[in-house]
Amino acid sequence: MFLEFFIVFVTLLLLWDYLSKKRRNDMLSYMDGPKPLPIVGNALAYRGQNPEEIMNFITNNSKKYGGMYRVWILQQLAVFSSDPRDIEVILSSPQHITKNNLYELLHSWLGTGLLMSTGKKWHSRRKIITPTFHFKILEQFVEIFDQQSSVMVKRLTDKADGKTAINIFPIICSMALDIIAETAMGVMINAQSNPKFPYVQAVFHVTNITARRFINVWHRINWIFRLTAPSDYKLLNDSIKLMHNFTENIIMERREALQKSLAENGKSLEEDELGQKKRMALLDVLLQSTISGAPLSNEDIREEVDTFMFEGHDTTTSGISFALCLISRHAEVQKKIFEEILEVIGSDKERPVSLRDLGELKYLECVIKESLRLYPPVPMIGRYFTEDIDIRGRQVPAGTNYTVGIFVSLRNPKDFPDPDSFKPERFLNEGADRIDPYAYIPFSAGPRNCIGQKFAVLEMKSAISKMLRHYELLPLGPEVRPMMNLILRSSNGNHIGLRPRSY
Repeated sequence: MFLEFFIVFVTLLLLWDYLSKKRRNDMLSYMDGPKPLPIVGNALAYRGQNPEEIMNFITNNSKKYGGMYRVWILQQLAVFSSDPRDIEVILSSPQHITKNNLYELLHSWLGTGLLMSTGKKWHSRRKIITPTFHFKILEQFVEIFDQQSSVMVKRLTDKADGKTAINIFPIICSMALDIIAETAMGVMINAQSNPKFPYVQAVFHVTNITARRFINVWHRINWIFRLTAPSDYKLLNDSIKLMHNFTENIIMERREALQKSLAENGKSLEEDELGQKKRMALLDVLLQSTISGAPLSNEDIREEVDTFMFEGHDTTTSGISFALCLISRHAEVQKKIFEEILEVIGSDKERPVSLRDLGELKYLECVIKESLRLYPPVPMIGRYFTEDIDIRGRQVPAGTNYTVGIFVSLRNPKDFPDPDSFKPERFLNEGADRIDPYAYIPFSAGPRNCIGQKFAVLEMKSAISKMLRHYELLPLGPEVRPMMNLILRSSNGNHIGLRPRSY
């Protein structure tokens, strides 16, 4: 009797699986991809793979199945795309802006801030936040970049013996956290001098646990994650609660200060007692913003501040760390950067840099662009289709997680000859003009491109130039091994050596 029941159950399950996927499979009959199994799809292909192996798995699939291929994870259909012509159709559209389901892993921390929101909410928030990156405010942020990168180079003094391989990633990460806390919230958390500060620890816990969930497809399901990894589940929720409380306390303090200032002397937080302009943080802009005449709530503001804390430290940490590794292993490139630094900034190591200085570091900008091509901090981005979509005459069904393989696209030999070589000259003068704007998308593209890309490039320029003003970078330690994560990381760290510069 049990055997008969089991056979009927399995038969019905298989039938349900077939029927629920039939329309989508019929629509994608033209599209190649790894052969799925009933029920589980291609989920078993991810079993036991570490983040580095998954990176290779995705890259190899793109080579095997072409510029657009499909994968089934249980009932979820995913389409991977790396052809610039297909990518342009989606990223240039003001309609296709809904992020795919994987972003839900960040929902408990970030809510529906700028990264996660869609529709009218996204449009209104984008409009509010865009002025934060006006050059006048960026000019104030450059002061913070310079101050915090100065703290970093001083901390590295005792490691700069010309012989020791240093994993630069955690050092850069602490600097980036200090920068984003001061620019987003207007507070100093001193992550570089006090890495045990509770907020700093909470950020590390949440990003690391969420990254592991991203790789483990079963842990993406909340109840399975809660049952099979209870300690991680508890640490994740406790850390998010701590961060939310920290941010909310800062918001309430700043809101009270704004209201008091307006009530007492009619001045906003932009001005001090003498009417002089003060340094503005993202939080200050949000506190003084309205939607349809109504101010943003504390929860609205917390979503955006938390989003910037996440996006503004991990991505720049990755970008700076990989760039320093590449520079350390290309002596001629390092020589050209240093010569440009001397020409633009001069020989005074302690002189603060200005926004104008950073803008004149043209060759360093080419180096950064080429580094971001080889190692984009965000290796993939995703959209979710709520309706059937036509991509250059090919139908993709509603209910699809559409993933743009940025890492794969940036190493396409059709767009970037000799794609695995580090050649900053690709981005000099007329060479840059020949690059398809949808082939080079380390900051995404279209209406939902990275709002903070100018901020990120300026921070990278500031930190890298500061390092080269004080140290010669040496090719010590193992080569990087890129792995899939929330952001692109190296599975064995980002190692360089340092030797003090004398000039």
